[in-house]
Amino acid sequence: MAALVLAAHTISPAARFKDATAVAFIALLLGIPMIGLTTVDQGGALRVATRWPTLFAFVAVAFAGRLILRYGIDQFKARQLTRERAEAAVAPVGGRAGSPLLTWVGWAALGIAVALPIFFSDNRYVVDTATTVLIYVMLGWGLNVVVGLAGLLDLGYVAFYAVGAYTYALLATQFGWGFWQALPVAGGMAATFGVILGWPTLRLRGDYLAIVTLGFGEIVRVILVNWTELSGGPNGIASIPRPSFFGLELKPPGDDPTFASFFGIEYSPSHRIIFLYYLILVLALITNVFVSRMRKLPIGRAWEAMREDEIACKAMGINARNVKLSAFAIGAMLGGFAGVFFAARMGFISPESFTFSESAIILAIVVLGGMGSQLGVVLAALVLVLLPELGRDFAEYRMLLFGAAMVLIMVWKPGGILAHREPTMRYVAEGEDR
Repeated sequence: MAALVLAAHTISPAARFKDATAVAFIALLLGIPMIGLTTVDQGGALRVATRWPTLFAFVAVAFAGRLILRYGIDQFKARQLTRERAEAAVAPVGGRAGSPLLTWVGWAALGIAVALPIFFSDNRYVVDTATTVLIYVMLGWGLNVVVGLAGLLDLGYVAFYAVGAYTYALLATQFGWGFWQALPVAGGMAATFGVILGWPTLRLRGDYLAIVTLGFGEIVRVILVNWTELSGGPNGIASIPRPSFFGLELKPPGDDPTFASFFGIEYSPSHRIIFLYYLILVLALITNVFVSRMRKLPIGRAWEAMREDEIACKAMGINARNVKLSAFAIGAMLGGFAGVFFAARMGFISPESFTFSESAIILAIVVLGGMGSQLGVVLAALVLVLLPELGRDFAEYRMLLFGAAMVLIMVWKPGGILAHREPTMRYVAEGEDR
């Protein structure tokens, strides 16, 4: 059986040769101006010189490399499929049991996250980077509701991030609201914008839905740039208040009670950095618990059913309109919460912080992590945030290495880092342990 599966899912040598030839031809076209032709100084004048042997060597390496890579990918996919079919054949009727390894990985990650500021309290760079990772984890979990669970491709998710940030910035600077007062209002405002986006897109699917959401994100950014009376335009909004610890400001001691004076400790600038880290950690954990519980409710099961087959859901009487709007609203609300924290952390926001590239990164986190996987989003956020940081020593090649790493991840795990999702509901046969 294994041999039959390998044979059925392995590309023939002729097809591999054709694919490698096409890659070599592309390498030849790109290599002629970049490798085959060069300029040399001859008597004070430039002339064109050729390097055909070097070019042919480059094309040969591209051809051979593509052959080897294609063969390795085919063998890996075929053997992976064989293993999955073998596991499915011996699985119990009730479905796979939850992986204890993933459970332990999740708890270990939580323990590391809680202890990180204790061991790196004097290293602001590490704590700041970890805070950024948690912001993207929270954004990824929010978008995961829309893309991973409901199956609605959203390319303008950064718009809700911006709505939350600007709502808090305006409430705090114009009306004196605090962080905790503005947090639910900003989340509600972002959810309202999610419904506004979702309503006209109810009949759209796939690429058409993606184009509309992309346009919505750009509309929000353009409004923020041009409506200077409200958003400050390109100059943004500055002097946004930082969150306090139950009314105690994390600043040097003064006339008013502060965090350091209340607890009788020496003030340190790291207090605010560590407090912001634990704040976003708590918000992210609340988001995780909220999304996990929502998946087990009827609305969560409706999201997943809608993702699998919308026509069948409608035939069974599920209100597709309300299901889609709820996914847009809840995902937007979580993005708005993350935007509030971002504004409070930075103390300054501008439209340049909410461009399409941010939406692309958040979507990449969801896709690379495995759509619908909570732990996968965490792993993908770590990869996408830490890779550019680790590659800073490579200067101009940093983003090239970052892109290559993303391609390798998708080749290695086409369905995402954690493509397997535990079913929300599992059938248990009579007499079987639950």
